[in-house]
Amino acid sequence: MDAAAALPVPVDWHSEAMQRRRRARYAADRRLQIYGMVAVAFALGFLAILVGTLIVSGYKAFVQTVASVELDLSRADIDRANLMEANWRGIVRDGLRAQLGETELSRAEERDYFNVFTSSAPYIVRDRAIADPRLLDGPATFAIPLSDPLDQLAKGEIDRDLPQDRRRVNDAQIGFYDQLAARGLISQPFNWGLFTSNDSRFPELAGLKGAISGSFWALLVCFLISFPVGIAAAIYLEEFAPKNRVTDLIEININNLAAVPSVVFGLLGLAVFLGWFGLPRSAPLVGGMVLSLMTLPTIIIVTRAALKSVPSAIREAAFGIGASKHETIFHHSLPLAMPTILTGTIIGLAQALGETAPLLLIGMNAFITSDPGGLFEASTALPTQIYIWADSPERGFVARTSAAILVLLGFLVVMNTAAILLRHRFERRW
Repeated sequence: MDAAAALPVPVDWHSEAMQRRRRARYAADRRLQIYGMVAVAFALGFLAILVGTLIVSGYKAFVQTVASVELDLSRADIDRANLMEANWRGIVRDGLRAQLGETELSRAEERDYFNVFTSSAPYIVRDRAIADPRLLDGPATFAIPLSDPLDQLAKGEIDRDLPQDRRRVNDAQIGFYDQLAARGLISQPFNWGLFTSNDSRFPELAGLKGAISGSFWALLVCFLISFPVGIAAAIYLEEFAPKNRVTDLIEININNLAAVPSVVFGLLGLAVFLGWFGLPRSAPLVGGMVLSLMTLPTIIIVTRAALKSVPSAIREAAFGIGASKHETIFHHSLPLAMPTILTGTIIGLAQALGETAPLLLIGMNAFITSDPGGLFEASTALPTQIYIWADSPERGFVARTSAAILVLLGFLVVMNTAAILLRHRFERRW
């Protein structure tokens, strides 16, 4: 065979055919970049629509329309030794009535006037007087929330010119509101009660304090169970368990459990924790145990992946200086893998914080007007509180539902940000 014939044929890189192929490859690269940019813009657009809708519908819940009412409790017939038995309803009504001066009101007009304010005004004044007895010594100004229809009127949610809205507020109530506003008694401060008050039948008084407390206790139980158990199970499966069909079956089931719908864990908690063990319904303890069942597979998978990412040279060096296997794991491998484990744990807890279905099945959606004092007391959680408010017919709960979703999203953003910071702060690159 001729040696020249065996040599490769030289390629003309400047030929028309090669230029067409080069242009086609570059065009394919540009199309791929455009597809990716469109996909990212599409996702960001939907996220912006979601967040924007929540802000537009929920920002008004972060302010509350109140009337500044001056009451002189020193003139009222109040037994300081027994403040709970005082006629607070009459005291507050007299003070509210005095805001109109000498104006004479019929019984119907008086009823409409008092309906301008929240029906819980006597309890608000009573609780402030009990918390600060100095208010009993002379005139003091109290911020009395307006009732939900008047609050919606002040925020522009009710149009005084629409017939369907006028069924909620009448001319007399609008007139009284305008009188108070003209005297500068109406204001809209930040609604701290959204975070410091518990749930209520009245939208103007409803808050998230009990739901936030319930979520805290449930997540605490979830962390205390799933974190040590998940790490221990991952260490055993990764470092000590023999490689056979049994462990393979366990690994497959763990991976499958991570994709099981959350409602299944709720049914399991209902049957086992409430049915067999007889634990109290609606308790954060049960909620945390159910959420830990959901979080365990995620922590086990993340921990095993983190342990695998530790270079084998570190284990070999530890064995080379005489360390035992458990010393190698706990003194070298686990500390190096811990940043990734903590990141996965926080992400798993953030996912558990937003779960609703399992908590509904164990009864954490009851109407509870006090925050839980412990793990065994009835409570709600942020997701179930959102569900309760979304199902309420009162118009004022619409804004509060969106506000509660924003609060929940805020907690999720904080937890995910903490996970990112932990990863970047302690991540080791090999």
